[in-house]
Amino acid sequence: VVAILFALVLLVTMVYGPIAAMLVELFPSRIRYTSMSLPYHLGNGWFGGFLPATAFAMVAATGDIYYGLWYPVVAAAATLIVGLLLLPETFRRKIEE
Repeated sequence: VVAILFALVLLVTMVYGPIAAMLVELFPSRIRYTSMSLPYHLGNGWFGGFLPATAFAMVAATGDIYYGLWYPVVAAAATLIVGLLLLPETFRRKIEE
């Protein structure tokens, strides 16, 4: 169990490491702290924090024990689509600006 948890923690760190670098590149330095904090805390706090309650409510409403899995699947798919369509390219942008 400890080895499985360790492997899962490694996978999480592979996601959270690049998130910080990406958010730094997206916003100018004068508003960087607020613009990095707001999406991070909304995404993790609201979507992640309400995931157990929302998934349980979906299961309770339908009676299907797997129906609650649609919440994280739809949230991940929406994030992918919005990210592909709306995130700007930051390859040549200077992060000091």
